Amino acid sequence: METKSEGKGILYIVATPIGNLEDMTFRAVRILKEVAFVLAEDTRQTSKLLNHYNISAQLVSYRDQNHDRMIGKVMEKLDLGLNLALVSDSGTPVISDPGFKLVRELVSRGYKVSPIPGPSAVVSALSASGVATDKFIFLGFLPKSDAHRKDLLKEYGSLNSTLVMYESPQRIGKLLQEIIDTLPSRRVTLANDITKMHEAFDTDYPEKLLELVNDGKIKQKGEFVVLVDKE
Repeated sequence: METKSEGKGILYIVATPIGNLEDMTFRAVRILKEVAFVLAEDTRQTSKLLNHYNISAQLVSYRDQNHDRMIGKVMEKLDLGLNLALVSDSGTPVISDPGFKLVRELVSRGYKVSPIPGPSAVVSALSASGVATDKFIFLGFLPKSDAHRKDLLKEYGSLNSTLVMYESPQRIGKLLQEIIDTLPSRRVTLANDITKMHEAFDTDYPEKLLELVNDGKIKQKGEFVVLVDKE
């Protein structure tokens, strides 16, 4: 059993699989079985994971959009000494996922927040891509503005670091064109369906990758992790 802090409960940030259900850690399963409530981005999605591991914890919907309504209830449970867990739909919560507002407010009020490490699409993609990993910058999803997106690529592309970002299958061609316009000489890796049956890592110059996308030779299944090598 995990210890409590000053009589108050702990919020555990629990990483969950990014595709392959076998990637749950033993500790993550135990914590989810022990906590009073699991705060989930999508309770329907999380219920599938909990059912797979015979976890009967009560699910509560938590998203950034309902933060103001939920924060008081979360603190009330923690003040009673109850431990809670936060999960996202997949991977490590808060990393380009809901939870930042919750964690920041609880930390600022002196509550204990403890990570339960596990899967992360960013780290998984970096580890198997072959790009330089000594320095990298994670940009998450780029903004919608075309000019702003290109400005960001130019700005961070000048810092001698690998760039890592997320992109949807519908917009991957657009992002590759933007990389061609800003960083054409940098090799790019497209990581898709990581840990799943059709896992794929495609590495080449952005112009060639765009040709493959347009020709349908790179399958567009789920979100991409896009890595732009630093050199």
